[in-house]
Amino acid sequence: MLIGLGAAAMAALAFTPAPAGAEDGPIRLVALGDSLTAGYGLPADAALPAQLQARLEARGHKVVIANAGVSGDTASGGLERLDWAIAGDTEGVIVALGANDALRGIDPAVTRKALDTILALLDAKGLPVLLAGMYAPRNMGESYTRTFDAIYPDLARRHGAVLYPFLLEGVAGTARLNLGDGIHPTAEGVGLVAERLVPSVEELLARIRARRGDAKDAPAPTRG
Repeated sequence: MLIGLGAAAMAALAFTPAPAGAEDGPIRLVALGDSLTAGYGLPADAALPAQLQARLEARGHKVVIANAGVSGDTASGGLERLDWAIAGDTEGVIVALGANDALRGIDPAVTRKALDTILALLDAKGLPVLLAGMYAPRNMGESYTRTFDAIYPDLARRHGAVLYPFLLEGVAGTARLNLGDGIHPTAEGVGLVAERLVPSVEELLARIRARRGDAKDAPAPTRG
């Protein structure tokens, strides 16, 4: 479900360089999220990372997307498990957290701090990020929704992340694209999310390929 607990507590992440020859292999991404990433109520091959990977491969991209979605996770919960969720060969991260925060009415300042810390730690690790935004339910009140909705564009600018403004664009509120709970997308709904995400993920991949090229062309260190 989309309700869960989490506490923000992390130290800095150590950077692990890509192995030799990695520039010729598939780009490895991690999708860090909640049940919307995990694929609540769906088979594994219908979850967002799998559907997104299939669409990218159909467009000629060599990419592997690891599913690090945990149902019920908040932004703080994602921060708490960040260290073990990001494998050493990861080259980019899709961060899709915050839906549970909004549903639970968590103080937007708490959500902002957790996401800001996640992005700062990924920055320190040298990993390009796609930040998938979320909107607060409109029944939370004007002040809450305005403050919550501003988190994602603000943090994307602050950290230079690729921004996809609303993860559920075109799916939220459409009954046939959601399960009976009205919250989690069906396989068809997830497919539409994946299709809409493709251009933003391609921008992320372009940044990763540019980094690969920079690393490949860098002069070898001299020995004194």
